[in-house]
Amino acid sequence: MSHAYLYLVLPLLGLIGSFFSGLLGIGGAIINYPLLLFIPAMVGVAQFSGQEVSGISMFQVFFSSLAGVLAYRFQQKSGSSFVHRGLVLYMGGSILLGSLMGSASSKYLSSDTINFIYGILAVIAVLLMLIPSKGKQVETSVQVSFNKTLASMLAFLVGIVSGIVGAGGAFILIPLMLAVLKIPTRVTIASSLAIVFISAVGGVTGKLTAGHIPLLPTVLVVIGSIVGAPIGSRVSAKLDVKLLRYGLVLLLTITAIKVWSTIL
Repeated sequence: MSHAYLYLVLPLLGLIGSFFSGLLGIGGAIINYPLLLFIPAMVGVAQFSGQEVSGISMFQVFFSSLAGVLAYRFQQKSGSSFVHRGLVLYMGGSILLGSLMGSASSKYLSSDTINFIYGILAVIAVLLMLIPSKGKQVETSVQVSFNKTLASMLAFLVGIVSGIVGAGGAFILIPLMLAVLKIPTRVTIASSLAIVFISAVGGVTGKLTAGHIPLLPTVLVVIGSIVGAPIGSRVSAKLDVKLLRYGLVLLLTITAIKVWSTIL
């Protein structure tokens, strides 16, 4: 492992992943996982296992989701919050348990198994990005009703699989909230920030108990992520990101094919 290039490559990968996360409004782990799995090995600076990549990604998700929650709290006007406490309570509690279980159990899984699960999630992400889900537009979160049992079950399942690969689960959670639970768009976006952060808390806790956390690479990726996410958010407000979104679909498709090819 070349430390000189490591200090350059890993922050850059963290920056790229979080930039596209902020630009396209999706979870950073779905991008960072393949970047960390393949790029360091290709340029000869490091070789990370599936367990190590999932650990690094989980910490990146924790800090990026924390930054997102703080930014939302800072930007919102008094009395204009769309965070639905009931959603956060039911889905947050379930996703916390699922993420904790999934991340802690990852130490018993082989790298190939974790890559296999990521391959499935990448295919799901591509499908969800190709099929836009639109929720109802409302101006208040007070009148929102939802199936509490279904919401809890969905959040728990998302927490398990996202905890295994080191993700917050936003790229699956948001479409489910819109299309299945029929939650209004603004409420979904605002509430999912808190839910994903809760998921990241469980994921980080589980990864710490499971081990497989390379300290220096994790710190370097997190530093890059903190820089990249705000830049992506600012750029997204000025650009039509549709073409970039389909470009990301192509990237995820190629990544999924590569992951599946290594497994099969």
